[in-house]
Amino acid sequence: MADRMIAKLKVVPQQALATDPAVARYELARIRPLARAWITQTPEPQRRDTAALFVRRAFDRLKDLTAPDAPIHPPFAVPFGTLDAGGRSLADALGGAAAELPSAEAVDSLSSLYSVLLPSHDRSTLGAFYTPAALVSRLVELAEEAQVDWTTASILDPACGGGAFLLPVAARIIEALPDATPKAVLNHLGRRLKGLELDPHAAGFAQTGLDLLLAPLTQRAGVAGPRLVDVCDTLERPPKAEFDLVIGNPPYGRLRLTAEQRQRFSRSLYGHANLYGVFTDIAVQWTRPGGVIAYLTPTSVLGGQYFAALRRLLADAAPPEAIDFVQSRRGVFEDALQETMLAVFRKGGAPEPFHVHYVTVEADGEAKLTRNGAVQLPEDRDAPWLAPRVPEQSRLAQAAARMPTRLADWGYRVSTGPLVWNRFKDQLCERGGRDRHPLIWAEAVSANGQFSFRAEKRNHSPWFHAGPKDGWLIVKDPCVLVQRTTAKEQSRRLIAAELPAAFVRTHGGVVVENHLNMVRAIGRPRVSAQLMAAVLNSATLDQVYRCISGSVAVSAFELESMPLPSVDQVAPLADLLHQGGVTPAFEGALASLYAEADA
Repeated sequence: MADRMIAKLKVVPQQALATDPAVARYELARIRPLARAWITQTPEPQRRDTAALFVRRAFDRLKDLTAPDAPIHPPFAVPFGTLDAGGRSLADALGGAAAELPSAEAVDSLSSLYSVLLPSHDRSTLGAFYTPAALVSRLVELAEEAQVDWTTASILDPACGGGAFLLPVAARIIEALPDATPKAVLNHLGRRLKGLELDPHAAGFAQTGLDLLLAPLTQRAGVAGPRLVDVCDTLERPPKAEFDLVIGNPPYGRLRLTAEQRQRFSRSLYGHANLYGVFTDIAVQWTRPGGVIAYLTPTSVLGGQYFAALRRLLADAAPPEAIDFVQSRRGVFEDALQETMLAVFRKGGAPEPFHVHYVTVEADGEAKLTRNGAVQLPEDRDAPWLAPRVPEQSRLAQAAARMPTRLADWGYRVSTGPLVWNRFKDQLCERGGRDRHPLIWAEAVSANGQFSFRAEKRNHSPWFHAGPKDGWLIVKDPCVLVQRTTAKEQSRRLIAAELPAAFVRTHGGVVVENHLNMVRAIGRPRVSAQLMAAVLNSATLDQVYRCISGSVAVSAFELESMPLPSVDQVAPLADLLHQGGVTPAFEGALASLYAEADA
């Protein structure tokens, strides 16, 4: 299929491209999917080298057309293999189209392709995902708003990839030094700008891109440009607090640390390590007092227990000054569905209210910015940072931040359903019987807030045969069940239902699968389970939860951290609930309790 598409590819002549950069951008957008289709013909073990060969050839074509005499640093690693005729044709076409664009855009269009062409395993291992140019530009603007001075600042990207941030930063430094000689600018860049990267191929593309960007200066100065990128494992690079700005899009994904590394990063760890969390700790270590950290990361750092230690570190050592929430997680990152934010932190700054903005990447690739108000960090440094994800949540978030009551004050705690079903496959049954208990799956909690005993999905059996050592799996007390996985695109993030006490008694207990949270009473609760479920299913609590959650997981920690009305305030809602359920009157009365907190 890919061969047939390539055979039909008609490359626009160079003279036609030169008439309009829009034509070149169209060509790049047209050829890029063909390159992705072509590389799938390469077996995965060879695909990384093939991707590197492909992008290197495209860069060679770009250089031949734009700066044939420019000095270029040699690659850090030479990939194995050769390209077939189809690959050579596509790479040449991409390099030719890129040659008609401004230098930084041209380089970004090629280096960004490397991560896209990697097999999914390599991309996940490296945590390598292309950063859209609109978000790069906005994060650089945030650094400028934080008063980073391009004429004096020392700047580091500790996971620079193909140079998405190094290139625009280098361009701004050049623009900020209009009166300096070319040689002086090159020397300045060599002293002040540094990128670190684990993947030698990505590092090579970053350095090549910088060499091409600096070609006008190196040709006028008559000297080669500085080497600005080092290939290394940043986790093992001894940090020096010497940079005025640490900027970038750190890698994402879980990370297995050595015992020594876990000790070194212990101040920011809780449970398993995530690459971007570790790289945030690294950024704090590399930044000088008063310096700025500007990072593009998932929003999950704002909530969840796994990032509690990291939030504490940031609040104490480098509080946030501004956060831009990226409004869409679809169509922003290629091959990634991720809720992200752009954040600026000040090392040694005061934990003052930070500004919240919203960024939307438009269809034309431009970023639209909506500015909002300021948000205060919580007094409890481990707690989630409550921040409105959309402008309409601003007043609610401010009100919730003033409410001290939590689930524990209502007499409840949250735990995860104990059964990981695929570890007990042999004990799943289709029919009840002796020592068999109902197995409660996530679909038992319906969208209308009702409990319905059912097991309708593939591999979901309705009964569990408990052995003599399985007593810890059996839930014998009534509780409120909450689905553990929901997405921001859903109409509701909180989907809860009361597990009826009569159902539990009838069957002598149930087994709850771990895609459900259980909101369980601590002794004698002060709020009924029925009212608890109704409040969790309300529109108001759904919006409050969205202000503290940064991932698709509805975690026990975040549920226990939600600001709630006091027991006395919520008591009258029980009468409304008994009169007609979760009616508009019930919803309005609950919303008014948060409005009163904002008064």
